[in-house]
Amino acid sequence: MHRRTLLLAALAAAHQAHALPPLALQFPRDLGSHPDLRTEWWYITGQAVSSGRVFGFQLTFFRSRVDAAQPLRSRFAARQLLFAHAAITDLDGRKLWHDQRIARAGFGIAEASEADTGVRLQDWQLQRAPDGALTAELPAQDFGLHLRLAETQPLLLQGRDGLSRKGPDPAQASYYYSAPQLAVTGSLVLQGRRFAVDAQPAEASLRSRAWLDHEWSEALMHPEAVGWDWIGMNLFDGGALTAFHLRRADGSGLWDGGSFRAAGAPTRIFGQGEVRFTPRRWWTSASSQARYPVEWQVDTPGGSFTVRALLDAQELDSRGSTGAIYWEGLSDLLDAQGRLVGRGYLEMTGYAQRLRL
Repeated sequence: MHRRTLLLAALAAAHQAHALPPLALQFPRDLGSHPDLRTEWWYITGQAVSSGRVFGFQLTFFRSRVDAAQPLRSRFAARQLLFAHAAITDLDGRKLWHDQRIARAGFGIAEASEADTGVRLQDWQLQRAPDGALTAELPAQDFGLHLRLAETQPLLLQGRDGLSRKGPDPAQASYYYSAPQLAVTGSLVLQGRRFAVDAQPAEASLRSRAWLDHEWSEALMHPEAVGWDWIGMNLFDGGALTAFHLRRADGSGLWDGGSFRAAGAPTRIFGQGEVRFTPRRWWTSASSQARYPVEWQVDTPGGSFTVRALLDAQELDSRGSTGAIYWEGLSDLLDAQGRLVGRGYLEMTGYAQRLRL
């Protein structure tokens, strides 16, 4: 789903919103910003390997329309807010590094292009190059991301031609597409040390691959939903798996969905009731005391899988920007026979606290 975090909670009053109409997405226009809708994000997760050393990385740019500021005439009015998160999971060091930004749009400080992917927040930026590849520059505290992300297959439209339901009310929906199997080059910086991303090795589990989700919406969260669990997995054979569910306070599923695209095949979209998340192992954060399922069984029409965190301690505290504490980290994907078939990201929200803005 993505992306994500607590900005979605601002949309909990879904009964006040109208259902989004079906829309034929137009590219490159819909790669850019949609300021008329309330919330939007560009969410990239992936694996980067340097000399055989495996890192997970995440970068997200959020845009949020501030309704109360829309009629204000002052150029200082915060009509649009931009947030950003960046993180590296260092598996060898058994540590998660995280940083965040927030600013009002304008004054050359923060901006989101409406014509194409082009988001900037202070010295962080995500841009689409003339050849179509994304370039990400995020120098952060004690770490940095300097990456190029190239498409290797067509965009994947989630839901019904890019309109993805997120709840029982038709207003709870988003426009949503993914770009799986992005080829990663460039470098990571950790405590002043640069790690160049390896050229693509023969071993599939050591290939550097990323996943992009871009969503924009007016309303998403059902009033009963306290959070969600989501996976975006690049399969080693070139396939792509998405699955999510929204949870009630008692842990029961409120709504679910996702998609599966085998390499070179059409996309199969999962309908409500076709996805089931079953927790298998839990981890408790010493910082927030939140208890997260760090191993899941995920049953989908595309198969039954085990999702297993590669590091339990991948909780992010984003209270300095979006206000949420959530878990998000690099994870393995195993098939029903226990074979490692892919790798990607698991995201879990609403465990430390109900999502609120």
